[in-house]
Amino acid sequence: MSTSRYTTHTRVRAEKNTAVEVPWDVKLMHMVGSFMFACLTLGIVFTVFWAAVHLPVFNLVGITVEGEVDHNNASTLRANVTTRMTGNFFTADLRQVRTAFEGVPWVRLATVQREFPNRLRVTLQEHRPVAYWGEQNESRLLNMYGEVFEANLADLENEKIPRLKGPDSESKLVWQMYEALVPLFHGLTLDMGNLELTERGSWRAYLKQGAVIELGRGDVAEVTARMQRVDQTLAGVTQKLGRKISSLQAIDLRHDNGYAIRLHGVSTMEAAISRN
Repeated sequence: MSTSRYTTHTRVRAEKNTAVEVPWDVKLMHMVGSFMFACLTLGIVFTVFWAAVHLPVFNLVGITVEGEVDHNNASTLRANVTTRMTGNFFTADLRQVRTAFEGVPWVRLATVQREFPNRLRVTLQEHRPVAYWGEQNESRLLNMYGEVFEANLADLENEKIPRLKGPDSESKLVWQMYEALVPLFHGLTLDMGNLELTERGSWRAYLKQGAVIELGRGDVAEVTARMQRVDQTLAGVTQKLGRKISSLQAIDLRHDNGYAIRLHGVSTMEAAISRN
């Protein structure tokens, strides 16, 4: 009798230690159920988030504009910008808003920030014109960074700025050349007027006194080097001819070892340039 009890007890313990294998279809059902529950949870969270983001309290009610607004007023900005804006505080595309503002005449850069809960703040930087750009009949200007922009010339505060010409892709170089040449001509008591980079890549300057200066090809360093040699010799040349520098009509620097000048009352002559 005791042997039978021992055998039964041993069998029960063996059955308890045996792992039960869960069928694969049950496992699959558990996995599908967990996945569906996760999707449902995410769907609820997304729905709540979407509803919160689109609450009326987040609808844009205004834009604060600050910075440089000398050439634009609220009406101009509203007409050019608000019709191109979409979304609310959260969904508004700040890049699109910035592009809209930078498309307004005279605006060079726009920085856009969100102001919780329903406003935007825009800081503007306007173009500062330093020259007319292109042909006489064009309404394009050049700013202090050498960038070309279009604007109403009637809004121009200083109409006595120079006119610069050249390929649009070289506008920055043209402005750099102009800035480099102005002090050199000033040293000769001559006033720089307009500057042109021709289609052949040659530089031509027009002085306010009426003289035309053929500067030749080259970058800023090469052209200014030639002009510095003129600075050192032109006064002596004109003095020998009994003329003043103000009588200058033209200078041609497209010579290897000198330059040609034309003065009022004097035929064209060449002046040698010392290489020392």
